[in-house]
Amino acid sequence: MQAAVTVTPSRIPELLLGLATVRPVFLWGAPGIGKSSLVREFAESLGLECVSLLGTQLAPEDLIGVPQIRDGRSVFCPPEAIARDEPYCLFLDELNAATPDVQKAFYSLILDRRIGDYELPGGSIVIGAGNRATDNALARPIASALVNRLTHVHLEASAKDWLKWAAGNDIHPWVVDHLTDRPDHLWSKPPKTEEPFSTPRSWHMLSDALHSFGRDLDEDTLAVLAHGTLTPTHATAFRGYVKIVRSRYGIEAVLKGDAPWPRRVEDRDLLYYLADSFRGRLVKELPTVREHMSAKGRQTAYRAKSLLVQLAEISVEVAQTVIAADADGNPVLPAWFLVEAARDMPRLVEARR
Repeated sequence: MQAAVTVTPSRIPELLLGLATVRPVFLWGAPGIGKSSLVREFAESLGLECVSLLGTQLAPEDLIGVPQIRDGRSVFCPPEAIARDEPYCLFLDELNAATPDVQKAFYSLILDRRIGDYELPGGSIVIGAGNRATDNALARPIASALVNRLTHVHLEASAKDWLKWAAGNDIHPWVVDHLTDRPDHLWSKPPKTEEPFSTPRSWHMLSDALHSFGRDLDEDTLAVLAHGTLTPTHATAFRGYVKIVRSRYGIEAVLKGDAPWPRRVEDRDLLYYLADSFRGRLVKELPTVREHMSAKGRQTAYRAKSLLVQLAEISVEVAQTVIAADADGNPVLPAWFLVEAARDMPRLVEARR
């Protein structure tokens, strides 16, 4: 399902309070961005127990129950997990990953709030959640009859919301500080291959691991942890950030000429991180139109070209990441600066092609 409008996690409690208390809601979002946690926290805020059913682990009889004979007639007895006397939050996680038969079994529960003779207690709420087909996750088409029984809310990751949450949930300071500086690293699109990728959940996992290993964490172990939880480029950047924290070696020192680009092979992750920070600084400080450049901007451009030459002498590949286009092929740095880079550093520009 395509999202016409998306919302951040901070909006979810307000929306669920107005929607889920009167109609069933389906929460769409990529893996690892906190759908399940948001539903559980919302249920807790209402004082309701949250009962989770995982769509991928259900059969139709798990919902409608098994028949018993009463007075010569068969009566279906819904499972204990569903048939409760007190109001509760029924959370149908990975609903769109369930088989068509299981989805069909949910129809009456979602629309009529009942299964057979059992009806959900007054005050109960029903919320579903699932990934999108574009997330390379298990997701089956939802029949129009079920789509029409739900109000659909599309969730997007928000670094601002997550960092606010992280401040009160013992997230490792390295993770908090790095994502404060690079909020775009909080989430990345799920890859088509089987490899880790960055999500709020994976950063939380990395934080737990960092707490577990403590201050004696060595660089080799850090590499295992970062590359085992994050998108490869994000893992490399995070390792570079940690080196900066430990060595007090930052992009400011390089820009001012107080420190050179690191040349050691073992510091290549640090070099990538500094180059990425350098790119971010140029995006921020270089004007789109050269004629609008201030005296300070001219100094920045001159210094930038000099640093690019020095960086290319160490690694053309790393230097190329500074002037590279974005994921959609659109230039990130101003066109006039790229033209000057092509004139002054043809070897670097040829490497881009």
